[in-house]
Amino acid sequence: MIARLVRVFILATAAMAAPAWAAPALVDPSTLDISNSGDTAFMLICGALVMLFALPGLLLIQAGRGTARAAQGVFLQGGAITALVSLLWVMVGYTLAFGDPGGGIIGGGNAWMLIALGNVRFGTAVPESAFVLFQIAGAMLAAMVVAGAWAGRARFGWALAFGGLWSLIVYAPVAHWIWGGGWLYGFGVLDYAGGIALHFCAGVSALVAAVVIGRRTGWPGAAAATHSPIMVLAGGMLLFAGNFALTGGWTLAATDDASSAIINAHVAACVSGLTWLLIEKLRTRTVTAMGLVNGLITGMAAIASASGLVSPGAAILIGLIAAPAGYFGLRFVTETLAIDDSNHAFALHGIGGLTGALLVAIFISESFGGVGYGEGSGMIGQLMAQLIGLAGVAMWSILATLIISYGIALAMPMRISPAEEAGEAIAPAYPQPAATDPSAIEMQPAAPKG
Repeated sequence: MIARLVRVFILATAAMAAPAWAAPALVDPSTLDISNSGDTAFMLICGALVMLFALPGLLLIQAGRGTARAAQGVFLQGGAITALVSLLWVMVGYTLAFGDPGGGIIGGGNAWMLIALGNVRFGTAVPESAFVLFQIAGAMLAAMVVAGAWAGRARFGWALAFGGLWSLIVYAPVAHWIWGGGWLYGFGVLDYAGGIALHFCAGVSALVAAVVIGRRTGWPGAAAATHSPIMVLAGGMLLFAGNFALTGGWTLAATDDASSAIINAHVAACVSGLTWLLIEKLRTRTVTAMGLVNGLITGMAAIASASGLVSPGAAILIGLIAAPAGYFGLRFVTETLAIDDSNHAFALHGIGGLTGALLVAIFISESFGGVGYGEGSGMIGQLMAQLIGLAGVAMWSILATLIISYGIALAMPMRISPAEEAGEAIAPAYPQPAATDPSAIEMQPAAPKG
């Protein structure tokens, strides 16, 4: 009896001590579903690996592609943007994307500050908190893809505000449209792991942001040339590994579906990287580290929509088709349109995502080893649904990115000055006298006698 009273007292004290907004709302225990510990561990690991590999990998790629003097700023802006996006998604981003009940445009407000999370995410065997962690990692990665467009020339305050608002105004609604039961989901749009919602959406926004902010000083030319292909290659390998977690995690279960999706993501990226190198060799008589990374990223973006829906053979074909699409798309954006998208986000993520989103309508067919079409649907109907999804996401990304870019610019400057961009207005942290200056000679104390 005494032990029971003590237990009740402890539980009551804990309940009164915890603020209501800091913990998920309590529900009737009889209505709770049971989570699967293996699936939960898998989701937690996938979310952690995206943050451990994919985010640093993307930062290394962006810092390595630019000039040496801009590298530290790229890491600083990227780290700050990911931190802000993470906080915003805990407060309101998650509920905008996956809140329930939600309409066709935006999610419901029940999960703001994560106050009403279910014991498990609907339709899965994982706690909704694990699902939230995975979605935060994806939102951070999407915002970082967009930030690569202005590497080396955007002011810190403007870039930080843009990254935070973009994740709420652009990415969260698009995620709801496709994954949260929104209007594109109703049209039957297929996007298994973010080919449209993440890669294509971020790529289009990056292209718009690059046009708005303008070209780098000295671009194209030696003044804006890549300073560290080794950093780019190392970052590409990290992103390549992190993409396994990003793809497999969308299965939301530790099953053979996850391993199949990871295999598809792996082979598509590999064949796309090798195909890009082959195109380089045929056109320029050489192969480059930059080309390999470009091909890998294009393959990752292309297979994202289809990774859990097609066979490995189809994944190889998707990577094979995506590489030339990304290669010539990059040349068109850079040479014909003369747009300085610093990290080629539109050519690699955008065109790659678009290519894969269209090809999934073909290779999902059972005759190609895919999972097959839904009842009453076929190749033409699925292709039309994919086109509607791409068009809707593109229009929203363009319009919202323009509004966010110029809206923030009304309050703070968008771009650093030419002197700052050239490094002339930045004083060294620890000024050192010239070697020829007599004051640079350190006076040593005389040794004591005796």
